[in-house]
Amino acid sequence: MADERQSKIIEAAKLYYLLDYNQTDIAKQLGVSRPTVSRLLQLAKEQGIVQIQIHDPTEDANSLAQRLEQKFNLKKAIVTQVPQYDDHVIKTFLGEKAAGYIHEIVQDGDIIGVTWGTTIYHTAVELPNKAVKDVKVVQLKGGVSHSETNTYANENLYLFGKAFNTAPHHLPLPAIVDHVVVKQAMQADRHIHKILEMGKQANIAVYTIGPIKSESLLFRLGYFTEEDLKVIHSKAVGDICSRFFDEKGHICNANLNARTLGIELDDLKSKDYSILVAGGAHKLEGIYGALQGQYANVLVTDQYTAKFLLDK
Repeated sequence: MADERQSKIIEAAKLYYLLDYNQTDIAKQLGVSRPTVSRLLQLAKEQGIVQIQIHDPTEDANSLAQRLEQKFNLKKAIVTQVPQYDDHVIKTFLGEKAAGYIHEIVQDGDIIGVTWGTTIYHTAVELPNKAVKDVKVVQLKGGVSHSETNTYANENLYLFGKAFNTAPHHLPLPAIVDHVVVKQAMQADRHIHKILEMGKQANIAVYTIGPIKSESLLFRLGYFTEEDLKVIHSKAVGDICSRFFDEKGHICNANLNARTLGIELDDLKSKDYSILVAGGAHKLEGIYGALQGQYANVLVTDQYTAKFLLDK
């Protein structure tokens, strides 16, 4: 009799949990009442025949975020679960998370510094409108290129400005010039100086990491000499605002850095929110170097990148 009852407990559990039968159908199948089926399923759990585990991806992401905050002394880490480790998919998911966080933190009177590129574009398109006053949006680095490649500089500024009901401030210059004296002449212009100062004063900065690969956006804009490229490929792990740094976060090409127009990396350290939005296999070393350099106090990334950073 005991064996027959045990057999019914197992049969009921299989029908319910493996074959998705409802309790009424199980009752008909086993020739018992519906309340009996309910008791059989309860006994299956009590006896350990059925063990229910719930995997909450949000909980895992929150745990990774907390560990990132502790390891890299971050004000905030946001980890999003991406379904596949593909650059386009990652940018889409990161953009949504970053946009939600930016929408949450922006207040009256804030100055938001924005860079160009596809990752920040994915953030910009997801930004919902927010009713705030006297917010300024400013471009953090030059975006005029020597090629026809779209940098998304104008789109990013327009969408950020639209979200916070303000006219954005453009920096209508190349990111990098050929000679330091050219940069000095540009910075001496009253209007340019004002835009650069606004970027320096911004209390919120939103940017990504540029990977060191020839198909990366920055490398397709015609800025670099052969000598520049030689130094970059031998030492750099990534760039922020077109300023290249090594695995420790140190500037790795002083000459190139002196010819770069836009915010200095050290200025990012003083922001209330220095928000790095980045993930993916090509950006792993760059993100780690940026965190070593302590340029970001907020990181928005994916679960695979988060695990790499914690294991490194």
